[in-house]
Amino acid sequence: MPPPPRKPPSHPLQRVLQGAEDGIHLIVAALLIVFALVLIIGVVNDAVNAIRGPYHEGQVVLSALDNSLVLFIVAELLHTVRLTIRNRILDAEPFLVVGVIAGIRKVLIVTAEADKSFTWSSQGIELLILIGLILVATVSVWVWRRATHPHDTPG
Repeated sequence: MPPPPRKPPSHPLQRVLQGAEDGIHLIVAALLIVFALVLIIGVVNDAVNAIRGPYHEGQVVLSALDNSLVLFIVAELLHTVRLTIRNRILDAEPFLVVGVIAGIRKVLIVTAEADKSFTWSSQGIELLILIGLILVATVSVWVWRRATHPHDTPG
């Protein structure tokens, strides 16, 4: 349930600052939409080039997966900007979710690239750190939800 809407600021300077803040949020949202469109065009272009040229299914799948997950991250960031504009409160939960998605994306990319040449020295340490960060972010999302919406959690 969203928080109750805040009372509009009464001081003229506060109204100007609030308008500037909303304008910046709208510019960020527009840039995220442009970035998403560029990503979609890139994925389609890569797929068409892969069909026309020498077909390397591993590379095509890896590229599509990477770009799709980045697109998902952009969509979540756009959602976060929309909620921030609507509620006038910056919520940490969407950023934690974006962090989980970004961590999973990186794990998938590292493991796909290291399929045949995995070494514990660099890639293994990177994977362990990423898995630890994903677990911490996931637990943080769970704790955040229980703390902010105790009636929504089962139990």
